[in-house]
Amino acid sequence: MRILVVSDTHRNQDYLYELLEELDDIDYVIHCGDVEGCDDEMEAVCQVPFVAVAGNNDFFSFLPRERVVELMGHKIFVTHGHMYNVSAGLGRIIDEAEDRGCDIALFGHTHRPTYAKTDKIQIMNPGSIAHPRQASRRPSYGIISLNDDGSADCELFEI
Repeated sequence: MRILVVSDTHRNQDYLYELLEELDDIDYVIHCGDVEGCDDEMEAVCQVPFVAVAGNNDFFSFLPRERVVELMGHKIFVTHGHMYNVSAGLGRIIDEAEDRGCDIALFGHTHRPTYAKTDKIQIMNPGSIAHPRQASRRPSYGIISLNDDGSADCELFEI
């Protein structure tokens, strides 16, 4: 199973739609927040299961602030990250994901792609597919491959 992970589209989801056309083997899409009211449209375009969480700019949203998604034996903690102060470090989000029994944690908010791994958990921020802030200033996204042997591979990509 291949999961496309995006975040921080801020009403600019053109690159997401291009990726969905280009990547024909995506089975699931996870959005880590700041959809700004476009979640229904994105879900309709995805044509695969789509889940999203609310970010700090998702005012009046009915999206949950956090979710745990269970797929192929993996528990994936999804949040935007602002409530865990991810701009200052990953400690709080790692602790929360571990407390929930998750082996993968996904977040956004910083607009910078990040990957880290501990003994128990993989942590990934796909960056922003619309408004990147890392040095390259290139839109970014993540792919999680859930393998038949029970392993999970998290990769970051730039457009």
